[in-house]
This record gives sequence, C-alpha cells and structure tokens, in this order.
Amino acid sequence: MPRALGEHHDIAIIGGGQAGLAMSAVLQRRGVQHVVIERRQIGERWRTERWESLRFQFPNWSLELPGYAYDGGQPEAFAHWSEILRIIQGYAAATGAPVREETDVTELRRDDLGFTLCVPGGQIHARQVVVATGPFQRPRIPEVSERIPSSVLQTDPTRYRRPDDLPDGAVLVVGSGASGCQISDELRRAGRRVFLSVSSHRRVPRRLLGRDVYWWLDRTGRLAQTIDGLPGRQWPPSTVVTGVAGGYDVDVRAMAAEGVTVLGRVVAASHQTLTLAGNANEVLDEADASFAGFVAAAREFAVAHPDIEFVDEELELATMPAAAPEIGSLDLRRENVAAIIWATGYDYDYGWVRVPVFDAQGRPLQRRGVSPVPGLYFLGLHWMHTFKSGLFCGVGADAEYLAERMVWRPLE
Repeated sequence: MPRALGEHHDIAIIGGGQAGLAMSAVLQRRGVQHVVIERRQIGERWRTERWESLRFQFPNWSLELPGYAYDGGQPEAFAHWSEILRIIQGYAAATGAPVREETDVTELRRDDLGFTLCVPGGQIHARQVVVATGPFQRPRIPEVSERIPSSVLQTDPTRYRRPDDLPDGAVLVVGSGASGCQISDELRRAGRRVFLSVSSHRRVPRRLLGRDVYWWLDRTGRLAQTIDGLPGRQWPPSTVVTGVAGGYDVDVRAMAAEGVTVLGRVVAASHQTLTLAGNANEVLDEADASFAGFVAAAREFAVAHPDIEFVDEELELATMPAAAPEIGSLDLRRENVAAIIWATGYDYDYGWVRVPVFDAQGRPLQRRGVSPVPGLYFLGLHWMHTFKSGLFCGVGADAEYLAERMVWRPLE
C-alpha cells in the first residue's frame, strides 16, 4: 500500500486544553508517539472566552490532572480564570506536551492508513485521533434572536466581559444555568436592572455541614454517576454554583428578592415584544426540590458516617415567598432593555469532522469516548461518561481508559 504524502504520527490529539493535555500526559507515560494540535494557543478558551470576574466553580484543592495536583497556599479558595490558564500553560510545559499551536484542523477524514487532518499548508496523517476540543464549543443562540431589533445588543457568555461594556439600560439574561445566574447576579450587584428568563437548573448549597459542595458530590457518588444510568443517556440540568466572592449559594429566588425580575422561558419575539411561557414558578420549584433532595441525601450520609467530623448548621430552603409573578410578555422598548445575553447553552461544532460518527442531533456516537469508528476517540465532553468527564478531575480517568483501548505500534 503506498504511503500517503505528508507528516505522520501514531496518534493526533486535536485540542490543546486540559483534556488534550491530559491525554498527552497519559500517552507520554506509556511512551506512545503523538502530537497535540491546537487551533490557536494552549488553553485558548480560558484565554478568550471568559468574562472578567469568572472564577473556578470548585475549590482549588479539587484541581487535578494526570501527574498534577494543586499544592498552592489557598486550597479552599476559587481560582480566577487567569490562574486556571496559568495552570494549564504550566502543565503543558511541565509535561513536555508536543503541542503544535496556531494549527487549525479544517477537515478530518479517513484514509487508507487511518486519518487525514487538513491544516493550513498541508496535511497531517495519524493512525488514531482523539478529538478533545472542549465540552462547550459553540454558544447556542435560539432562532428567536433573529427577530430582535438591531437597536438591542445581543451577546453570549463567551463574548461578555463586564457590566460596563454593555450599553446603558436594562439587561435581559436568557438562561439560568451557571453562566446565566452568575452574570445576572454580577449585573445586579453592579446596579443594573436585570431581567432573568429562567431555564431548568439544579440548585445546591455552596457549603453544607462545613464541607464544600464538591466534597459532597464526590463522597456521595454523584461525580461518578454514569450517563449510561440516565434515561435515554440524557444528562440532567446544570448544577449552579459559583466561586465568586469566596463562593456563595446561587439562588434565583434570592436574586429576585434583591431586585432581579424573573421571567419564564422566551418562546417568541415580534419586533419589540417577547412572548414568555408562564413556567417561572415551575422552574424555581424544581430547583428548590433538587436543593432539598441534595440536603436530605447529605444529612443521611453524615448520619451514616459518624467517623467524619461535620459542622452542625441549619439551612434555609427558600429565601422568598414560593410564588413569583408570572409575566406573559416583555416590551423591550418600554422596559428600556438595551442588551440581551443568550446564556442558553452550547452546541457541538463538528462540521469539520468528515467521518460518520454523529447522531441526528450532531452528538458524537461514543461510549466513554470510544466511537464506533476504529481509531477515533473523543475526550473531555460534558457528561461523556460521568458528571466529571468535562471537569479537570475527570479527564484523567477517561484518558487512561482510552489509552488502554488504543491499538498502537511505533512508526516505521
């Protein structure tokens, strides 16, 4: 069989973030030849797609990658995104990851020897490929945005930076996942008038009985819960936490009590008027139920483990009356809404992958990162295998799993 022209590697890892670097570290430990291809710079999304005040959502002591564990002087603090970027850059340097920066893979296709990666100026060939391009790839902007007047600024969490960057006036945040809630609270604290269109989310206490929520998620087995055990392999709503200001409970009801106007889901738009579903109370009730369930499970765990020291404390399950006013529509002009932030989640961005390995919704077909196409793998996806697959603490175990299943031999 003729050898394809161009550069050759046993394994090509696409993506130079924490997942790609974790995969590289695992392969290096096994002595496996590989290259890491990064479209821009190491840790690019941490560098260019984070708002100014964002902090890591879990305590510093939870930061870990293969061969790396946090050893700084503030284990209980929450690292600023710029510190996370420095950790990723330092990890790449310390592990000696063979990263090729400023190399955008514009197409990935199969060939007789494995795979061809089309890059500026040529091609790279690899017997096996790990796609590690991040858990959140392209902001999902609903079609209703196309019917918003041009006088209203529209943006998303990857482009939002700080309250002062937005035009004067009220701000509508659509989506109450982690990004939507944190940005809404930041805008409120900055003195902006805020409307928040809520979406399904799980509310949890930042700390309970003297332990951080991450500790509870880990010790009660929630971080290790697999997507295979969920109906239809569909992941649950996002768990809303923040590390800002030392970490505090994120509670939409509390935000409403402080002046944020809570709305139901945005279902339609006609020039200056948005039509809203009357489901705000349903969403908040579900969040409260998840909070109460989490607290009950944690207290049950504490009772079953008398050997672990806990701080006795009481927790408020609600911070305002149960019912919030349901608003059927929002007149953008009358309410002086100058900006909308679409915090409505993310879609996959795999248009460059010319391999039949996706379902009808564009999601990778995979089981713990192993695709049905021999030699093609995924890593670092949200709920790829467990809750923590898309987190620092989870990519290492998933990378080890992939490495054990790869078939490789030294290049001739």
